[in-house]
Amino acid sequence: MPARQGVSATFAFLRKRSRIGLRRSSGSVVTALQMTVCAVGAYAFAEEVLGHEGPLFAATSSMIALGFSRDPRLRRVLEVALGCTLGIAVGDVLLTFFGTGLWQAALVLFASILLARFLDSGTIFTMQLGLQSLLVVLLPAPDGGPFTRSLDAIVGGLFALLITMLLPRDPRHEPKTDVRGLLGELSDVLRESAAALRNSDSTRAWHALVRARASQSRLDSLTTSMRSAEEVARISPAYRRHRDELGSLRRAVGFIDLAIRNSRVFSRRLTSVINHAAMSDEAVSALSQALDDAADGVDVLSRALSGQDSTERGLNLRQARIELADVAIQLHPGPLHIKRLEGEGLVLLLRPLVVDLLEATGLSHEDASGYLPRL
Repeated sequence: MPARQGVSATFAFLRKRSRIGLRRSSGSVVTALQMTVCAVGAYAFAEEVLGHEGPLFAATSSMIALGFSRDPRLRRVLEVALGCTLGIAVGDVLLTFFGTGLWQAALVLFASILLARFLDSGTIFTMQLGLQSLLVVLLPAPDGGPFTRSLDAIVGGLFALLITMLLPRDPRHEPKTDVRGLLGELSDVLRESAAALRNSDSTRAWHALVRARASQSRLDSLTTSMRSAEEVARISPAYRRHRDELGSLRRAVGFIDLAIRNSRVFSRRLTSVINHAAMSDEAVSALSQALDDAADGVDVLSRALSGQDSTERGLNLRQARIELADVAIQLHPGPLHIKRLEGEGLVLLLRPLVVDLLEATGLSHEDASGYLPRL
């Protein structure tokens, strides 16, 4: 019996890993194709046009420059291209003066790392400069002379830049995927807060707070993908037309960030309110329903900001604006049947959260806050 359970668990693990691996591979087809075209193209150019024999540094520098990192692509490409080129050049210079050997390799590596740290704080730049200079000293010199490899690295870097400009992935894909995930987390936080209030479950309210805090990693990922997308849209002729859309998305992301921060404060306060039984049944029902309605509005906002079709996106933005405005106009202790100070504090915390979400739909602060009833 234990052996059968072990085999079953192993097969379940392998199935899960296979599904994850297949999904990861299918999502990397375009990038893999770009890297292949870039590396082979750089190698062929250095070999056929420049006449270099076995220009491996042209292929490796271009392939490393593209990579699978989520860092801004233009910065990464420039860091790697310059790091590779400068590292090979440093190695070639020191090779010319000191020759090859282990102590020469140690000297080159030490000097290259210090030079890289002097020029730039990026870890990618430092690693590439040090690695390439070390390889130059350890590998035999090519027939074309010591600086042939430096020219190969320049070719690889230029090909990586060319691929980044002319054949980029759609820059909107990653930030829109990240926005959908982030707003999904915010919607879950609001729904869990509503359920915690409805069931007088302070533990569940604490779980909502933990979830809201854990969303910071998604927000950091979104910030990175937004920077990368804007860089690609700036330099790529194919996607320059999306700059306004990405600018609007960046503006919305700023307000979503504020809404998530407010959700953390709200969830933390909700735990205390539940523990002190500070609200009547009528108030609990009204406020929990407002939270559920706000979560519904967040779901519509998610579809709007992550959608590709401009017409559908506009319709969803208007729908999100309507649903969130309906929540905003209720946020007064009177309509929510709240009579004690603790409950009033919850309403005061929820008001700026809903205003932030309304601003994420494209409203100005004055128009968004105008939906709130006067206190």
